[in-house]
Amino acid sequence: MQAVKEECITGEIWARYRESRSRELRNRILMAYMPVVTCNARKMYPIFKGLAETQDIVNQGVLALMECIDKYEPCRGVQFDSYASIRVRGSIIDYVRKQDWIPRGARKKYSDIQNAYQVLQSQNGRPATDKEVAQLLGVDLTELEHRLSEVAGLAVLSFEELVQENLSEECEKGFGSPERELFEKELRRALASAVDALEEKERLVVSLYYYEELKMKEIALVMGLTASRVSQLHTKAIMKLKCMMKEYSGGG
Repeated sequence: MQAVKEECITGEIWARYRESRSRELRNRILMAYMPVVTCNARKMYPIFKGLAETQDIVNQGVLALMECIDKYEPCRGVQFDSYASIRVRGSIIDYVRKQDWIPRGARKKYSDIQNAYQVLQSQNGRPATDKEVAQLLGVDLTELEHRLSEVAGLAVLSFEELVQENLSEECEKGFGSPERELFEKELRRALASAVDALEEKERLVVSLYYYEELKMKEIALVMGLTASRVSQLHTKAIMKLKCMMKEYSGGG
């Protein structure tokens, strides 16, 4: 979703800034596109909550936005907010990852669960069921749900990194190019296909969270579930999506 700008930054303003590098013009552009930062910070809150202050995340996003303003080339034919959003999200992901906040035990649990999903996906050609994953890990379903709750933040971050990696690589190939447009179309198709392969409740959580932009507590009310259960469904969904997207990007 593109941010609503407070001021319309015209091509003439961009041209003047590129010629003069005026601090006043840069500040005008920065303020106009601040919603790119605030929207991404709000959307990524589940990743960094408890790990960093929201203001620190916003500050990181502002630094990335300023860099985007300096590097943006309007002649390449892409809207600035699309370009900046990719870079801002990438900057936030890098910042959170560098905090080294994940205990070693949680990292191992996450790796074991994700590997189980990947192995079963490769073997069966479809997303794994809870029973299959639990059996492969040698645990019961209750323990699997407990572990999913423990690794929720890491799972979200890992999936964001995978999508961001795809977007950033293609970003370097040139905005507005036929290759870029084809990639975006294929990425959307692959994501839609992967979401369709999820179980019904997982699809609903993904839809409400990523498309309707509801919070976990709001989704819990809509679905008549506890927030903890919604978090587990979300974690399973993105682990399955990561497996399918890794196959799409050639990393499986």
